[in-house]
Amino acid sequence: MHLFYTPDIQTNAELPEEEAAHCLRVLRLTQGDEIELTDGKGNFYRARISVATNKRCRVDLMETIPQEPLWSGHLHLALAPTKHSDRTEWLAEKATEIGIDELTFLQCRFSERKVLKTERIHKILVSAAKQSLKARLPQLNGLTDFRAFVTRPFAGQKFIAHCYEGDKLQLKDELRQGEDAVVMIGPEGDFSEEEVQLALANGFRPVSLGKSRLRTETAALVACHLMNLTHTR
Repeated sequence: MHLFYTPDIQTNAELPEEEAAHCLRVLRLTQGDEIELTDGKGNFYRARISVATNKRCRVDLMETIPQEPLWSGHLHLALAPTKHSDRTEWLAEKATEIGIDELTFLQCRFSERKVLKTERIHKILVSAAKQSLKARLPQLNGLTDFRAFVTRPFAGQKFIAHCYEGDKLQLKDELRQGEDAVVMIGPEGDFSEEEVQLALANGFRPVSLGKSRLRTETAALVACHLMNLTHTR
């Protein structure tokens, strides 16, 4: 059965315009057909189409199906967007499929991209959440200044992955199930040394993702996967 994203379904029994167009024009569903919905906040719904016109699709809710979180803790991935937007979009899609609670893009000293199309990335998150049957949509944060990010309060485990020499922990060995976690991944030119020192001064711990040299989007996906594996219920 087809799944549609309806974030306001508890107060508005009508599919958003884009979802309605896909439902009625692409899939050619009509009045009386049953569909499944998700609000992206932890619930699935069984519904029946009650009104089907060119641009509008209203439904009658038949059943609310709350979903337990698939992993424990709040998993937060923060990274500098890549120079080529398609790589950033690929990462956003795959991280959502694997499982993440929050995605933040960092504006770093060596960042190669200064502008980010968050509306497009939001659509990619929605599509990936539906495809992977997730009842929760990751929170998406736009470009955030590095200093502002590392100095804000965060109660869980905090990690920064960088390529400088020195003692670093293996992220896979340091993650603790049930605890909130945030991992920062730098741009292709890495974080600056000053940024690393600022992060460490604010409680972030330096980590390695392994011996291979990884691109930004690959490193971010590895971090996402390790967090998800550690915290899966």
